[in-house]
Amino acid sequence: MRPDSAVLRAARDAAASMVDRLAELVRCESPPDSVPHLTACADLLAGWGEAVLGRPARRVVRGGLPHLLWAVPDQRVLLLGHFDTVWPVGTLASWPFAVRDGVATGPGVCDMKSGIVQMFAALRLLAGTSRVGVLLTCDEETGSGTSRAVIESQARRSGAVLVCEPSTPEGHLKVARKGGSVYRITVHGRATHAGVEPHRGVNATVEVAHQVLTVRALAAGSDGTTVTPTLLAAGTTTNTVPERATLAVDVRAWSGAELDRVDRAMRALLPRLPEATLTVDGGINRYPMMPATARPLLQVAATAATDLGLPPPEGVHAPGASDANFTAALGRPTLDGLGGVGGGAHARSEYVDVRQMPDRAALLAVLIERLLAAPR
Repeated sequence: MRPDSAVLRAARDAAASMVDRLAELVRCESPPDSVPHLTACADLLAGWGEAVLGRPARRVVRGGLPHLLWAVPDQRVLLLGHFDTVWPVGTLASWPFAVRDGVATGPGVCDMKSGIVQMFAALRLLAGTSRVGVLLTCDEETGSGTSRAVIESQARRSGAVLVCEPSTPEGHLKVARKGGSVYRITVHGRATHAGVEPHRGVNATVEVAHQVLTVRALAAGSDGTTVTPTLLAAGTTTNTVPERATLAVDVRAWSGAELDRVDRAMRALLPRLPEATLTVDGGINRYPMMPATARPLLQVAATAATDLGLPPPEGVHAPGASDANFTAALGRPTLDGLGGVGGGAHARSEYVDVRQMPDRAALLAVLIERLLAAPR
């Protein structure tokens, strides 16, 4: 590989093309579960990857969803990311990609399309990619249900996993993440006429209101455990006592023990109204990413940054989960947050600092090269 200073210069020379690629990728909408849009985005990325890696992607299709895999026999490093976003089709019409004063905005610009652009830019800076695998999935935002097995199988055969999710707004990398669970509570009541004989019904809306307060009380502020009621639906018409209601619950915790505690409590929920019944579906989606799997890689990244003349990134704990949780849970060395420097993910305030994209690509390239050069 060329000297570190030359790597940085080459990355900075590619700054304009990186912004152009980011614009192209953001304009290729990739909402959750929309197979035609995800396929179009996969087509775009497959071309980019083949051009830089010199080998075609393997399409791993699960449930119709197209994940992209460039695996290698001696996979010393796995680069991991996702190209789905949380934004529905048509968001671009009211919120188009734009760059102003070095800051790009638009759906998915930070989470995590800038990370994908930086990933491919870093791969172009390497002397060779024969020991670097790449996996880009398209269902991370909906829980990685179809991609988890692929992620775990590739992580098991990799020496280290580098995840190109966004960094913090300060540019720090992520060495720990909360684990998460998702539940769906379904309340079954009995419908009656709301005006004529409401007393003969079993009101699912009232029952689900009790459950909202019950599950909210499962949070443990001192431990940072959050239990958040989110999606709620009930009823059919304004003059009918609702016979059915559903409630989604999002749980995040720093420890597996806390996720287990909440899981037991969720499964022990009891109805408050006579004759109402409950069913609870879902469970623990991913356990926390613990710092021990990331600290050695963080040290390599910090040294690489210093040698490039860049501020060494710190390692922080991130409350959100990512696919890094899966790879870290397997005991694979995993470092997250190597993507764009920005913030506002999942909100209309989403942004990424495009001025920092070349430097982050250079950092990723040098980090990869040093991991490849390290003894097994």
